[in-house]
Amino acid sequence: MAATPPVRTSDLRSRAKEMALERAKKARVPADLRGLGDTRAMLRGGPTVPAGLTLAPSPDSAVPLLGHVRSFQLQEGEKRLRDLLRFREELGDIVRFQFGGITAHLMANPDHIQRALQEKNKLYGKNTRGMHKLRLVLGTGLLTNDGESWLSQRRIAQPAFHRRRIASFGDDFATASEEMIAQWTEGEPLDIHYEMMKVTLRIVGQTLLGTDVTRESDAIGKAVSSVVEDVNERVNALVDLPPPFPTRRNKKLQIAMDVLDGIVLDMIEQRRASGESGDDLLGMLMDARDEETGESMDDAQLRDEVMTIFLAGHETTANALTWTLHQLSKSPTVARRMQAEVDEVLGDRRATAADAKDLVYTKQVLQESMRLYPPAWMIARSPDEDDVVDGYHIPKSSLVFLCPWVTHRHPDHWEDPEGFDPDRFSPERSKGRHRFAYFPFGGGPRLCIGNNFALMEAQLILATIARDWRLDLVPGHPVEMEPLVTLRPKHGIAMVPHRRR
Repeated sequence: MAATPPVRTSDLRSRAKEMALERAKKARVPADLRGLGDTRAMLRGGPTVPAGLTLAPSPDSAVPLLGHVRSFQLQEGEKRLRDLLRFREELGDIVRFQFGGITAHLMANPDHIQRALQEKNKLYGKNTRGMHKLRLVLGTGLLTNDGESWLSQRRIAQPAFHRRRIASFGDDFATASEEMIAQWTEGEPLDIHYEMMKVTLRIVGQTLLGTDVTRESDAIGKAVSSVVEDVNERVNALVDLPPPFPTRRNKKLQIAMDVLDGIVLDMIEQRRASGESGDDLLGMLMDARDEETGESMDDAQLRDEVMTIFLAGHETTANALTWTLHQLSKSPTVARRMQAEVDEVLGDRRATAADAKDLVYTKQVLQESMRLYPPAWMIARSPDEDDVVDGYHIPKSSLVFLCPWVTHRHPDHWEDPEGFDPDRFSPERSKGRHRFAYFPFGGGPRLCIGNNFALMEAQLILATIARDWRLDLVPGHPVEMEPLVTLRPKHGIAMVPHRRR
């Protein structure tokens, strides 16, 4: 086999900067225009209401012109999440906010979630400020794209996530997990969030993109954290000057994106140079052809799709596993029961894809953890036309917040909503529950394409850990939720591993 020619770093950087400028052009104008909102609504403190309709109730913390901007900006971490719960409890399942000229609604009833994500999903699109800011990083990949072009992308990628194909990744899941825990030392504290980010990054690189990124995991981790924080700051900022303006924020973003773009473009370049597309997701994307023109994806399109899978494909699963291990350390009865199941199913052997169907309680533990700590804690939509929900006016181009963190704690649908009870996901207790009372992977046509991949991956990683180790929280280490693009632990989670065998 001929040696793959080296990729020149200068060429990669040049192409990355060109792509970044193009993404900024696409994201800047719509985002800035929507950021201004409705000036009349800003002056009035709310949108104009058609005859016969009413406005949803609103918190009394609004101030003239700014509305609720300050009250939200001043709240961080868990306080912001708890405030959303309080607003629902005090004001009902639809709560209205005013952010300057932007009207927004929190919808918490599962019926509302079903309406926005499934029944009227074409009305409630992704043309939101947050999505425009994400496009600075992800471009128009599966997560951020909308409309017919998104549907075409989904059809291309779907075969990579077929159940039989996911099952073929079982050995990769187990190998990565076993090599991770082999590095642990009895009694030596570790940051379990860091560990989960590394192992899920390795898995998504190997299984979907055919690339081992283990050596670059630290650099990637730092870059991902920087990007996630940057997007969160831009979404909350009243004024944001996106690239190419030479602000400190934009320079910091460019440094992080140089790292990520270099790795992703190198994957594409090396695959093209090999002369073989391969049978993984990257190969499928490279082989795809436009039905009308017969053209394949250019590097910019490929870059957006690979970057989306690369980042979204490991970040959310890592967070789900981190919070699950945190909950297990606080719930010894649940931990012992899960360990007993793992001992019965696995014994001393390696986990396989076939074991997933027998690791029933282990899956319920993951599901319950994602109920309390949904990695995608907030989903935003924007109606393209006026809508009416429960008699309340939902204006065109406003924001609609669908918050799993709130709905997963709705007392009308969850008994003891703050309790950690994996048995609530048993077949007996799940029967009759509203299908949108629980939506950690979204729902409707935009249901996360990798939901089954992520669940099996998490099951096998968790079972491998539980087979050999018990993890205890380090006393005094601060554990704080940080609701950025995903729900992260702000200070990581320090845990001490103890051998079980």
